[in-house]
Amino acid sequence: MSEHSNLAIIGAGPGGYAAAFLAADLGMKVTLIDKEKNPGGVCLYRGCIPSKALLHVAKLINETHEAKDWGIEFSEPKIDLDKLRDWKNNVVAKMTGGLGILSKQRKINYIQGKASFINSFTLKIEKESGEVENFSFDKAIIATGSIIATIPSLQVNSKRVLNSTTALDLPVIPKSLLVIGGGYIGLELGSVYSALETKVSVVEMMPGLLPGADRDLVIHLSKRLEKSFDKIMLDSKVVEMKEGTNELLVKVQNNNGEIIEHKYDYALLSIGRKPDTTGLGLVNTKVKTNQRGWIMVNEQLRTDDPDIYAIGDIVGEPMLAHKASHEGRTAVEAIAGHKVAFEPKAIPAVVFTDPEIAWAGLTETQAREKEIKYEAVKFPWAASGRATTIGRSDGVTKILVDPDSQRILGIGICGPGAGELIAEGVLAIEMGANVTDLKLTIHPHPTLTETLMEAAEVFFGQSTHIYRPKR
Repeated sequence: MSEHSNLAIIGAGPGGYAAAFLAADLGMKVTLIDKEKNPGGVCLYRGCIPSKALLHVAKLINETHEAKDWGIEFSEPKIDLDKLRDWKNNVVAKMTGGLGILSKQRKINYIQGKASFINSFTLKIEKESGEVENFSFDKAIIATGSIIATIPSLQVNSKRVLNSTTALDLPVIPKSLLVIGGGYIGLELGSVYSALETKVSVVEMMPGLLPGADRDLVIHLSKRLEKSFDKIMLDSKVVEMKEGTNELLVKVQNNNGEIIEHKYDYALLSIGRKPDTTGLGLVNTKVKTNQRGWIMVNEQLRTDDPDIYAIGDIVGEPMLAHKASHEGRTAVEAIAGHKVAFEPKAIPAVVFTDPEIAWAGLTETQAREKEIKYEAVKFPWAASGRATTIGRSDGVTKILVDPDSQRILGIGICGPGAGELIAEGVLAIEMGANVTDLKLTIHPHPTLTETLMEAAEVFFGQSTHIYRPKR
């Protein structure tokens, strides 16, 4: 049997389901296709949501240890791994199930299965039941996301080698764990296992952790991880990994060329993600990809095939759920004939470690590379009353300002809750605010949001809680 839809969306992650929901709200007949029982994608099933649930547990455990400095001591936590795993899974089930209900309420035709293009207006859908059918559409959106990147030379057929998906399943709490890759996924998962009392080590090829972030933000995180992690090996790479009797044997080469063998219970391979176009049948359409495998689109997310759009990880960096959601809505509005383009001035990035790191707009690294004129002003959290009350002065709020127009170019924050605080910075950049706007906005006291206001005051040499006269 062949069916037809105004809009077919392949992939039900944060980009796909956001697009489907808006399209249905606009009156389109929508079909949403995904391998899972309910919408959610990698983010909800195997990424953002389960990892943040576990990071919340890690934060709680860490705070019980920190409380000793305030005169309060707790007994050592007793970890019921089965119950912890069930709680994490219940969080995922609740959210994905809720999305399933929303799909039905919007009368979206949700199909559990795999789709591939027969041509530019027809899909072949292999359903979970085994049934195969052709499906025609007026317009389509590709939202298949990304898959875990691997290193072929380090492929070891062993249950002791984890990736970002299997690590979230909490198979065990190992005595020791090597995290291969010092990016945000590896550091977040490493932080979870460290809180559960695993000795965590990290190996990173670059000279610093989180290579994409400014160093003055990362330094606070690095200092804390040096205390909580067993070892951080920078300028280093894994050259060989094999299974021993009851452990993994890992050879690490440092920047001097010296190769040292280490033993770990488990290893987590976390070197990033890559676009997933496998089996889509793009060769049967006019859709084009670039050398890195990303689908090429214009500012309305339209591909070289006029009736096919693409959004999310599949179209390039940054590979972030919130970017995908906004791209999905933009694509739908374009399909609906609205005058629209995806042209954000700032896409926030958040690393949910402890402390968190968040930034939006221009970074100092980018400004130097592009030779953009800027002035950076910082407010250290050691001068924040609220940061002091929670025992966390290891943070900083930074604003990049155009010295001529005083327009806010970028904001970076390191500290607990940075991911929540960055939204104000995103709004300021999108609204074209200048540093005076931020300075004159009354912030509640005592809060960490005040650090944004006081960083703006630093630009004028007028910060209340630190003395830094304007030069």
